[in-house]
Amino acid sequence: MSAQSDRIVPKSCFDCVQSIESVYTGGCVAISQDEQRIFTTCNEDIAVLDMASGQKLADLKGDTELITTFAVKPDASHLVSASRSMQLAVWDLRTFKIERTFKARDSHILAMDIDATSTLVATGLADGTVNVWDIDRGYCTHNFKGHGAMITSVRFHPSTENLCLVSASGDGDIRVWDLKQRKCTSVLKSHVSAVRAIDFDETSQVMVTAGRDSVINVWNWTRKSLIRTIPVYESIEAAGVLRIDAAAVFNSQKGRVVYSGGEKGIVRLWDLDSGEELFTQTKDRNAKHAFVDVMYLPQSGKLCAVTNDQNLLFYGVDAQLKRVRQIVGYNEEIIDLAYIGNEHKHLAVATNTEQLRIYNTDNLNCELAYGHKDIILTLDVHSSGAIVATGSKDNTVCIWAVNMKAPVNHRVTCVAVAVGHTKAVGAVALAQGSDALFMVTGSEDRTVKVWDLEPLRAIFEDPSHAATLVGDAEPIRLHTRYTFQAHDKDINSVRIAPGNKIFVTGSQDRTAKVWDVETGQPLGTLQGHRRGVWNVAISPADRVAATASSDRMIKLWSLSDFECLKTFEGHTSSVLCIEFVAGGLQLLSTGSDGLIKLWNIKDGECVLTLDKHEGKIWTLAKQQSEEFMATGGTDSVIHIWKDTTQEEVDRMHQEEARTLEQQQALDNYLLVKDYRNAVSLALSLDQPHRLRIIFQDVMMAAENRHGAESDDTPRADDAILGNAAIDKVVGTLSPEQLDRLLGYVRSWNTNGRFARVAQATLYCVLTQYSSETILALPSAKELIAALQPYSERHFSRLDGLLTGSFIVDYTLHAMDAVGSLDADRTDMDESY
Repeated sequence: MSAQSDRIVPKSCFDCVQSIESVYTGGCVAISQDEQRIFTTCNEDIAVLDMASGQKLADLKGDTELITTFAVKPDASHLVSASRSMQLAVWDLRTFKIERTFKARDSHILAMDIDATSTLVATGLADGTVNVWDIDRGYCTHNFKGHGAMITSVRFHPSTENLCLVSASGDGDIRVWDLKQRKCTSVLKSHVSAVRAIDFDETSQVMVTAGRDSVINVWNWTRKSLIRTIPVYESIEAAGVLRIDAAAVFNSQKGRVVYSGGEKGIVRLWDLDSGEELFTQTKDRNAKHAFVDVMYLPQSGKLCAVTNDQNLLFYGVDAQLKRVRQIVGYNEEIIDLAYIGNEHKHLAVATNTEQLRIYNTDNLNCELAYGHKDIILTLDVHSSGAIVATGSKDNTVCIWAVNMKAPVNHRVTCVAVAVGHTKAVGAVALAQGSDALFMVTGSEDRTVKVWDLEPLRAIFEDPSHAATLVGDAEPIRLHTRYTFQAHDKDINSVRIAPGNKIFVTGSQDRTAKVWDVETGQPLGTLQGHRRGVWNVAISPADRVAATASSDRMIKLWSLSDFECLKTFEGHTSSVLCIEFVAGGLQLLSTGSDGLIKLWNIKDGECVLTLDKHEGKIWTLAKQQSEEFMATGGTDSVIHIWKDTTQEEVDRMHQEEARTLEQQQALDNYLLVKDYRNAVSLALSLDQPHRLRIIFQDVMMAAENRHGAESDDTPRADDAILGNAAIDKVVGTLSPEQLDRLLGYVRSWNTNGRFARVAQATLYCVLTQYSSETILALPSAKELIAALQPYSERHFSRLDGLLTGSFIVDYTLHAMDAVGSLDADRTDMDESY
């Protein structure tokens, strides 16, 4: 290795510090009235997000059935949810736990609203029934019937004095229910299809309804009559009335403006009094989404639009409805990712969609860049951090200029397109630095193309002005320097070596090949894998390359003689991605087994394994500083890992210093025979060997002392463990310490040499703790199961020794009798 790499500290520890996961999978979305929290449907659960940071605060775990709808109390204290199990659940939003549940009739709940007093919740059912429930007491107060189709929307009148409820059904009928009189007071017929939105103006005297019949109806609430119909020529999923101060921005005559959103995927504004269209958003290029809901946030002056592709878009009302934020709810599979930007706080992510996603890791705001027409399979980032290349299943490559400090609609700009491959582009690599401007791509058509990027020199030199340089013009069409067939099967990976002189390709044909950039001629073939090569990496310090394969192995190759230098084995399934780190001293790998492994190049040892993903890990990206890395795969989660090697080293040094201090304190306690503190400290240090030695020494000293005393002399103590202070310490242990001590006893008890101290300690515990206390220990069942058979074995052994002692005693007595007879005979012989 080079001298420079000798100064680099190898890594040994990574901690997951952040996860970007799915927060919305389609369905209901709600925002608290104080605009502090967002509530989204996430599979069978409800996710609670912080509005400011976008971080998930909690999951409200459902009953394994799909959530159909939910609503939040205006005071933001509780949330009421309904699922396909036809149960209503009331959640306490302080503890995020269910407070109560109750049965919601015999049909699915499709619509829900809570009144202004946070007391009542109205539910609209699939059988056309409308129910009103007392939330805190959990019983049904009203049961209204009259609709001939399923309920599509319910809304309480905002006035607390006028207890009225408005409901709408799939046949277009709107009914007004008086809760005091418990009957329907009006039936409004004008819509001819499902009504999806009901709202009131600030005076509460005008009601606005909109639906899938492509019209907005304005009603006089007092007379229950139709004022006007506004044709919008699109199926409407959401509509509402803006506040007067916000509406003034759009030059409304009386300051009353209605917003609408639907199948076109744009927000449109209408003058409530004249019916004229005041403003229409411009849809992002190639965007295909539609809106399923639009919510007005009056405090912050924003509109939150929910799309059918599970995204939340925030538009500033005062900013002419320009997008100010975006939260991506669902990522599908993470196929590739890379850090971008000067500060490397953003991640460029390719998922199973045609959009390039740029995540801000600070607040999880996400920019979507539209340009491809099919799924993006691969991406690469220029060394400047501001240029990204993406390859797609639409057979093209797009070059993007990224400036996250620019206005929202100009942050990601497609500046060039490379068209030429006849099949999906699965590998792309940009030359690093500004001296050589070219790009290498590999495709399922088995060819490699080298593209000339000189027409983009001005953009590479100043990416921040890319939007100005390109303007409204079409992206530049790139041209190739040369094309050749490189492999016999799909090309999965391309890497350009430092210096931009050679590049390496990896393919499903089980080989990797080294090529000359200037001529496109092959320099060597790396053969040895038994299955396809998924990924290649080139060391930043040496002429060494690494390949990852489906044969579960990583191979290290010399780029001088193209020989295999080393093979790393450890993954239990295909190795999918590899990266050199620590200046080429180490290698990171990810695999289909869901593991991330860190390898030492020198000895081939795996020094760290990380297990957090729940599926294949397709990709791994690192910052240039290598402080953070990110991984993503089939579980749709991006995990961000921090290199905590130095923190771990510092922690270990502190731990060693603290242990030495405690060890010295333990020695001091033993020196002055302070057994009470010695035993407590040995337990806290988790030193079973030292504790056993203390018990044995004290018991032996007590026996020697008692043996030296006369039988008539009274003993100083009858301590079980030889010292009353030790017995007292054992009798005053915390549950955690007691559990640990019994664990030591279990280990001692398995060895006959230590059985005596083990049984003495166990006897000391059993005489000072109740059976209930011992059974309440976390490991009680396992401890008893392990102590019993060995204790029985020791008892049997002692019983055998005791029986043997009787035989010895009998023999000695018999020998004494024989000795006395011999003595008598001798005396008799002498007398004669």
